[in-house]
Amino acid sequence: MAPDDVEAQRRRWRDLIDERLPAAAAAHPDWPVSRNHCFARILLDNACGGPWRESVAPPAWVNMPPERLALALSLGEAVLAGRQDLAVLNHRSLLWRRKRPVPAPPARLPGDGFGLRRWRLADDAPFAALCADPEVMRFFPAPKTARESQAEARALDRRFEEDGFGPWALETPEGFSGFVGCWRPARPLPFGPLLGRETGFVEIGWRLARHAWGRGFAVRGARLALDDVFSRCALTEVVAYTADVNAPSRRVMERLGMTEIGGFDHPGLPEGHPLRPHRLYRLEAADVLDGGGPRACRLR
Repeated sequence: MAPDDVEAQRRRWRDLIDERLPAAAAAHPDWPVSRNHCFARILLDNACGGPWRESVAPPAWVNMPPERLALALSLGEAVLAGRQDLAVLNHRSLLWRRKRPVPAPPARLPGDGFGLRRWRLADDAPFAALCADPEVMRFFPAPKTARESQAEARALDRRFEEDGFGPWALETPEGFSGFVGCWRPARPLPFGPLLGRETGFVEIGWRLARHAWGRGFAVRGARLALDDVFSRCALTEVVAYTADVNAPSRRVMERLGMTEIGGFDHPGLPEGHPLRPHRLYRLEAADVLDGGGPRACRLR
């Protein structure tokens, strides 16, 4: 962006924050804020996908990358036009800043012809069968025993109690058909150089029974899970990773709008193992926002 354009953008920002939004607040007693610094916090946080001071040095209107300031401006204009709910943006900002508790997870996320729900003890047998299927597990080091699968199922469901989100059981017309959702990696992984930080990763993943393949459940289920963690939990980003050779999962990541950001060797696999080379993908909350609000459901 040319220097004159940058300066014009900054003037529009100051006018929006200092004049137009505070003036409009007088006619909107339902708005959660009315002061310029509060409007700035809300719009900048939502443009950055988290507390703006974590990624931008103050003053933000000077140091914010032009594309992010443009997003903040578009959100403010959408608020003024009635196309964006200021209360929703404020709620996300306060969640990110730990000023509000994360709401409890729902029992179910309904989809079109399927649903995501919490785990049940009756899922143990079909999950064990899924994890023992060599075709399902072909991109894992080995299939799992029934005891290993049961332990994994309990650990996956406990994520909801620990973090407020987790991998949902996928329910299709055939019954339990696998899982889709988000969780914090249990083992240290060498993401730091690729993501620019060493902690705080949340990944999204899926594992589906063979009868559920080719029916769009991985993509549609992941979109439901993403909508939940980006809205209710206000996560700033999710990552996904898989073996280089796992073309089906990589296609799902691409259809979700995730960006491939690099490769790494999985530390749980020995040198020379064909599954050791992995690819890392990322999706940021700020990249699924526009002037009309979250667009996770409209990813390609």
